[in-house]
Amino acid sequence: MEIITSHINADFDSLASMVAAKKLYPEAAIVFAGSQEKKVRDFIEAFNPVEIKRIREIDPADVKRLIIVDAKTTDRIGQLSEIISKPGIDIHIYDHHPLTGEDIHGSLEVIEEVGATATIFSEILKAKKLHPSPMEATILCLGIYEETGSLLFPSTTERDLLAVAYLVKRGANLNIVSSFLRLELSREELDLLNELVQSSREVIVRGVRIKIAKASRESYLGDAAHFAHRIMDMEDIDALFVLLSMEGKILVVARSRVPELNVADVLEEFGGGGHPAAASATVKEASLESLEDRLTRIISENVKPDKVASDIMTTPVITTDWDSTIKEIETIMTKYGVNVLPIRKNGKYFGLISREIIEKALFHGFGKSKAIDFCTTDAATVSPDTAIREIEIMMIEQNQRFMPVIEKEKITGAITRTDLLRTLYEEFLRRSRLEKSETREKPSIGRNIAVLLREKFPPAIYDLLKLAGETADRIGINAYLVGGSVRDLLRGEQNLDIDIVVEGDGISFARAFGERLHAKVKTHERFGTAKIITDEFKLDVASARTEYYEAPAALPTVETSSIKKDLYRRDFTINTLAVKLNLKDFGLLMDFFGGQRDLREKTLRVIHNLSFIEDPTRAFRAVRFSERFGFKLSRHTENLIKSTIKMDLFNKLSGARLYEELMLACSETEPVKTLKKLSEFGLLKVIHPSLAFSSELEATLQSMFETLAWFNLLFLEETPDRGALYLMALLSGLKDAEIKDALERLSAPRGVSELIVKGMSQSKDVLRRLPMNNPVDLYHLLKGSSLEMLLFSMAVSRDKQKQKSISRYLIELRKIKPILRGADLKKMGVQPGPVYSKLLDALLDEKLTGQVKEREDEENFIKRKLRRASVP
Repeated sequence: MEIITSHINADFDSLASMVAAKKLYPEAAIVFAGSQEKKVRDFIEAFNPVEIKRIREIDPADVKRLIIVDAKTTDRIGQLSEIISKPGIDIHIYDHHPLTGEDIHGSLEVIEEVGATATIFSEILKAKKLHPSPMEATILCLGIYEETGSLLFPSTTERDLLAVAYLVKRGANLNIVSSFLRLELSREELDLLNELVQSSREVIVRGVRIKIAKASRESYLGDAAHFAHRIMDMEDIDALFVLLSMEGKILVVARSRVPELNVADVLEEFGGGGHPAAASATVKEASLESLEDRLTRIISENVKPDKVASDIMTTPVITTDWDSTIKEIETIMTKYGVNVLPIRKNGKYFGLISREIIEKALFHGFGKSKAIDFCTTDAATVSPDTAIREIEIMMIEQNQRFMPVIEKEKITGAITRTDLLRTLYEEFLRRSRLEKSETREKPSIGRNIAVLLREKFPPAIYDLLKLAGETADRIGINAYLVGGSVRDLLRGEQNLDIDIVVEGDGISFARAFGERLHAKVKTHERFGTAKIITDEFKLDVASARTEYYEAPAALPTVETSSIKKDLYRRDFTINTLAVKLNLKDFGLLMDFFGGQRDLREKTLRVIHNLSFIEDPTRAFRAVRFSERFGFKLSRHTENLIKSTIKMDLFNKLSGARLYEELMLACSETEPVKTLKKLSEFGLLKVIHPSLAFSSELEATLQSMFETLAWFNLLFLEETPDRGALYLMALLSGLKDAEIKDALERLSAPRGVSELIVKGMSQSKDVLRRLPMNNPVDLYHLLKGSSLEMLLFSMAVSRDKQKQKSISRYLIELRKIKPILRGADLKKMGVQPGPVYSKLLDALLDEKLTGQVKEREDEENFIKRKLRRASVP
């Protein structure tokens, strides 16, 4: 015999899961382990949806398989727990509650962290094509809606919404769902609700507001969970515990809106269970007062700060010594872009000094004075485990914009007002329970995209990222996925260029990670970077860094820093997105600079006003990205590019970096549009003053684009140097000396420069002699020419016959080779010597004319040549 059961005081998720399980186990009997909530009893009485057996009808000796749904601990299935210890019993478990040490284990365990167990069964039925009837779909909807608070609880997942959509499609009646979940209260229930509200007592633990409400009734009245929902809707609180004494026992129902308090952990102390946002327990032989006292104590022990200082602080922190001069401090602040500097003395934290104080001291002529003379020594400080709520109060009450995080008298991090505001806003979004349509229009700070990572990345990459987070946790550092892979993930494109940044020693992390992957690790100690190489993939690892520029257009000086500073040194907001990989926050999207907003608005925006001055290459990159992604440049970004050109800073830019940007533009975008855009900003003149984007140049570039497209359709194994070809087309209007100057300005690799100069010169000679109708003459004219020269000649020529000649050589003539070789001539009696080359060359020319085709034809041709020459 098989039986299906669930937890005592069964709710709609229990009923729905049992009904669905019956479709998977059609021979099994449904048995309630104990009582049911009143609305569940009312539903069963009204619709009689399925046959239900009583416990007394079941002989435990006959039970061979026990299917437990929406529960997995012995104390939640009442008398039926006795069957578990029966020898040979087969146990199957389906549940959505978190794992605990008291869990029952079975031969089949389907445990998924979703909003309701009904969601798990809906997915299974859909996958197995055991589609529910309209009534079964309605019951499953009741389970999901009740367990997720009509899809509004924080525990609601995307899978719950998809399950409801499937059930509605299968005929679920939402009118029935609404009528049973939004019951009007009777007079007796209103009295009880009023008593609970009036008796409620508020306690605040570490900033979490909790209410405990209690009431007594002689007999069972209504659904305690329903009263808890009502009170949570009425009160602005973080958590609620309802204590309802009835029929000699106390029913405890708990709800929580915040991650700081897991109510399932609290009620586990009373033999109950559930999940972090909703739980219940039944307590016997206790008074309301004694239970409330014990509950209050356990709540205090279980409230944990969601975030502490170490979770949001910036680290490492730029500091200076106590004897640094005011003028030196001003230089440091400008170099690193900070407004407050912690002061050290003998290696220990001593105080703070702000830019405002520095400016005033300089104004009064104290540039040579020491930091210790002007720093604030009584500013508040916190430890790494100080709760964010406490830090908020301290910073507001003391009007302090910079909070040092101190550990063992040394500064280990810092929290700014921006860090705090971002955290508070993140919390506000979580608690506000905005409709998804509204939330989508707001910056999603703190958004978790773990599901997106799993869906869009190959399983091997997803597992790799999880392992990276686990490795970072072991070492005790934070690790982040950064760069183009994050940007393109949010754009809906796959980019498997994996870059990981860690706040700490990137090389130590790479070695530890490489060891777990059994991978090869190449390190670059000077830069704090490493490359991990396996048989399947490569990934880059770097320490979080900040940088400053000693002069405009110079290469940056790089130093270890925090993830926020690391992202700040990047070029555009869309490239500043990062995803945290540590397991606690796996998938948390970090967006400090509005990258998501600009992705939505398809806008390319620099992070700060000196971006192009510090690195003018970014102007070329801005145009490249805008064309590659179809984004517009923000007006401010355009103005900054124009200002940089006026300052004549591009002359200081190294040719190698400029060349690299041009090659990327040619490989990643449609070069015609990109180069035209560069010309509109005057950036082509950085390559050479005589370079201008004329209609003739545009036609040449477009012809190059079409020529390459034609060549690609031939599906040949050869790959031309696309960048070199577009550079040849770009420079085609310049004089020979100007071409050499431009290539020198670009610091083009020697091989590329020679290819371009030789190819462009040879092209002029070839085009003068074309077209040719004689295939032999055409072959010998073009034989030995580089593929790039041939394609360039096709692109710049406007003569269709000349293009046809080159095309004929590429497609047909250059592939023609004699079948016979020297060994064949020797077999035919020809003595080795220079005559071999003469005979084979003559044979090739004959084949080019089409007169010789088969091997026999070739042999006959050689024989005729030998006879004519009277070769012995």
